[in-house]
Amino acid sequence: MYIIETHAHLYDEQFDEDRALMIQRAVDAGVNQFWLPNCDVETLGRLCNLADAYPGQCLPMIGLHPTYVKENFREELDRLRAELPSRNWLAIGEIGLDFYWDMTFVEQQKEAFLIQLGWARELRLPIAIHCRNSFWETVELIEQHNDPDLRGIFHCFSGGVEEARKAVELNFLLGIGGVATFKNGGLDKVLPHVGLEHLVLETDAPYLAPVPYRGKRNEPAYLPLVAQRVADLKETSVAEVIRLTTANALALLSSTNTIHS
Repeated sequence: MYIIETHAHLYDEQFDEDRALMIQRAVDAGVNQFWLPNCDVETLGRLCNLADAYPGQCLPMIGLHPTYVKENFREELDRLRAELPSRNWLAIGEIGLDFYWDMTFVEQQKEAFLIQLGWARELRLPIAIHCRNSFWETVELIEQHNDPDLRGIFHCFSGGVEEARKAVELNFLLGIGGVATFKNGGLDKVLPHVGLEHLVLETDAPYLAPVPYRGKRNEPAYLPLVAQRVADLKETSVAEVIRLTTANALALLSSTNTIHS
């Protein structure tokens, strides 16, 4: 039994000094697979180099992160689309809407999201959704896209019970990370109402480190702390949390057009 890290930016420059050691620490902690979300064209090369260095262990996604959507977003999407045939991608991601940092490019974010939902439909791939201060707007676009086979993960889920139920209704998993360990993170009021069959584990490393590392660089070796917090909230064992969240991640993999082992 091992843990799957479903969302970590391990190609980030914050890991340049100790990337191999960081990955080894994660493996020693029981984390044996890492899913790598992309941000834009610039990050894709670093991501792919890492995936090539750890084949079958670091699995690459491709997509344009909503906070990277600017005036030239169509050019960025064209360049990313040209890379779609280049390898077996795990997912389209991370994609979505972010209305927290900047509302300048809201309409462009929506258009970019819909275009990339089309890629997911075309390639029969799941999606990794980033939605901050934009859950219901994201849901509206998913429903507008109207693809009954669309599936994936609401990355870094931090909504309430109503949002969790809606995500599950849409056949999406909830990515649970360090926020679950925060005193005022809110997930203590949500996770008791969500079955483990709807959850996967993530860190979003190097961001959002769990307690007691909050405020420091995050890394996948801290995932057992998230699993422990979920176990406490669900009143079950850590082993059960790991077993089911790993099974959920593997089931998502097996539903893609390429099975990753």
